[in-house]
Amino acid sequence: MTIDDLGEFGLIERIRKLLPDAASSDVLVGIGDDVAVLDPGGDKLWLATCDVQVEGSHFLRDAISPRDLGRKALAINLSDIASAGGSPRFALMSLGLPRGLDVAFVDELYIGLREEASLFGVDIVGGNLSSVRHGLFIDIFLLGEAPKGEVLLRSGARAGDLLLVTGTLGDAAAGVATLLDPSLTTTPEYLQTAKDRRDGPTPRVREGRLIGASGLAHAMIDLSDGLAGDLGHLCEQSRVGARIVARGLPVAKENRELSASARGDEWHFALHGGEDYELLFAVPPSKAQELTETIEHETGTPVSIVGELLPEGSGIELTFPDGRSVPLEERGWDHFEKGQGGRA
Repeated sequence: MTIDDLGEFGLIERIRKLLPDAASSDVLVGIGDDVAVLDPGGDKLWLATCDVQVEGSHFLRDAISPRDLGRKALAINLSDIASAGGSPRFALMSLGLPRGLDVAFVDELYIGLREEASLFGVDIVGGNLSSVRHGLFIDIFLLGEAPKGEVLLRSGARAGDLLLVTGTLGDAAAGVATLLDPSLTTTPEYLQTAKDRRDGPTPRVREGRLIGASGLAHAMIDLSDGLAGDLGHLCEQSRVGARIVARGLPVAKENRELSASARGDEWHFALHGGEDYELLFAVPPSKAQELTETIEHETGTPVSIVGELLPEGSGIELTFPDGRSVPLEERGWDHFEKGQGGRA
């Protein structure tokens, strides 16, 4: 068996089984969620996460500025902290650089990293440098915090909850598609939107903090691997099924047209594209409007109801605007799945 046969999430589960259970009672959540949750004592919990950007897998060096790359590398980690309802605090970065790389590239990379960090009150407190023979990589470890009782995980959702999502879906995937296939056409305005979402995701830190502090949501996850795939993780951890209503998906008309041209399915980018870094959260129906209005009023970020959670064993289904329902394939982005290429 190879890791290609096992797949990313099968490999994670295999690694989890190889490791002992946490010996310390201070480890509240370990492998299996967006963040590790640690209790140092006192009235706050620590949230720990790390994520890597690898040239050729996550980005193409010629297609993104080093400043945008620095911002994005931190933003995807900020999104994990946001998904737990936390506030980011401290970051460390390991950087693998090919010999001969222009020092100006490193300068711009760190300028972007510094700009993103300053937006969210993050201190960059250290890291590591190494040379690499091939493509460069950026690996960031981020530590955040949240008050006890306000941390949200993937595992708390309940049948009957509504599924809400911030922002819009599928734009980053459209940006990747138009980069890799220049024959795909759309309006200049949407082409720029897609590029901006691909190269400069907006971590929903303020929104996540509001959701956690509200006490109204039962579970939350950020959408890094696509709505279908990440919803699958939430359903598995919470032991529920789900119904997604296509009519409720916040997807631009231009995105649906590009998705149909590129993949033969107008909903593909929104459901399976990945790298949206929006928040998907489960809320009781009686609280959905209140929480939606709070988020939109405080942050200006739109919130959409995209479906509902069903009893365990119901599976995950997609309902089309014409009323048809089909099982929703839960496949999201998988780094080791055969046939999956780099993102860009």
